[in-house]
Amino acid sequence: MNASTALRQYQAVNTNVMVAEASPHRLVQMLMDGQLSRMAQARGALERGQLASKGELISRAIAIVGGLRGALDMERGGEVAVNLDRLYEYMTRRLVEANATNDLAILDEISQLMRTIKSGWDAIAPLE
Repeated sequence: MNASTALRQYQAVNTNVMVAEASPHRLVQMLMDGQLSRMAQARGALERGQLASKGELISRAIAIVGGLRGALDMERGGEVAVNLDRLYEYMTRRLVEANATNDLAILDEISQLMRTIKSGWDAIAPLE
């Protein structure tokens, strides 16, 4: 086993432990962090002309947005949940467009939207 493989295995175990021990509030933060990370990686792949990698990373970012959307509590969340649902749907459409057109500006737009959402989420005290 080489060092790179060992590091990936360690990171996977570490991530699994963090997820198992995380509160629902923290899990959403982790999803948002993951989405932002995939967006940055996709941007880098596109800048390097690595289109297959870019497509895979955008697909992962879309899946994370889908997870965030699926986690919304539409009954208890009221207008905020409805608005987030619409925003997440918009982000998904734009990411599909960015993937098809290789548009860095769209990736930047969606990254900024997610940073704004995450900033608000981070400011909310978790319910324990």
